[in-house]
Amino acid sequence: MSYDDNNIFAKILRGEIPCKKIYEDEYVLAFHDINPQKKIHVLVIPKGKYTDLDNFIKNAATNEMVGLLKGINIVAKELNISVDNGKGYRALTNVSEHGGQEVPHLHFHLFGGEYIGKMVE
Repeated sequence: MSYDDNNIFAKILRGEIPCKKIYEDEYVLAFHDINPQKKIHVLVIPKGKYTDLDNFIKNAATNEMVGLLKGINIVAKELNISVDNGKGYRALTNVSEHGGQEVPHLHFHLFGGEYIGKMVE
């Protein structure tokens, strides 16, 4: 899968499409999913042009990797779903077509605010 500069997340990062932003720093942008699947459903995306997790691991700088993981943790805390609040959440990323990825820009779904259930049924 090659990176498409016209994918929806690239447009959101460029400010061409609005989002309901939760958090932003130099490495990530986090915003509410427009079609939530759980009580809390947000997306955390790196600002770099990475198609999926494999591409990110192969090509991202260490500070980008750390920034993404810390960003996920910061967002979970801001949403009161982190274990620091006695709760929990699911962080999920899909990789490529067989993994169910629809947008060719690495993104993590954070689900929480309720019991999430089994991983795969």
